[in-house]
Amino acid sequence: MTWRGSITVKDKIFGCLPYLLPLVEGITFGGFLLRQFPALGVIFIPILPVVGIYNSFPLAGLIIFFALFLLVVRNEKINRFIRFNTMQAILLSIVLSLCGLLIRILSPVPGADFAIETLANTIFIALVVAVVYSVAQTIMGRYAEIPAISDAVHMQVR
Repeated sequence: MTWRGSITVKDKIFGCLPYLLPLVEGITFGGFLLRQFPALGVIFIPILPVVGIYNSFPLAGLIIFFALFLLVVRNEKINRFIRFNTMQAILLSIVLSLCGLLIRILSPVPGADFAIETLANTIFIALVVAVVYSVAQTIMGRYAEIPAISDAVHMQVR
């Protein structure tokens, strides 16, 4: 679905970039899976420098969140397509933070290791699927509709 004018190649590129945020934050959930299947790790080698830079700054996530939200999502001079994708990436990142909190709550429970590993693998696979789907839709110039998240994005992006 396209709204309000045509989408240029520049819009598509800038629409894809924010999806690095949830991917970089969610790579930690893939630790179990990537240890079991090292060949999968090859796919994520290009983003490892970004992960290293992101993890080297203590408040990087908070700073990037506010920068994207205030400078991109709330800036009506920027194309709605870019703002939509940025807000969707931010919401994916928030969902990941909540999932991380859930895993931290479960981690002291004795015998919950299998459940934590399964939950982390599921979160990681769902994240990768959501990011790949969103980037593919963005490259095609369409709005990526992820259930529940896209509805919240439409409410936030005017």
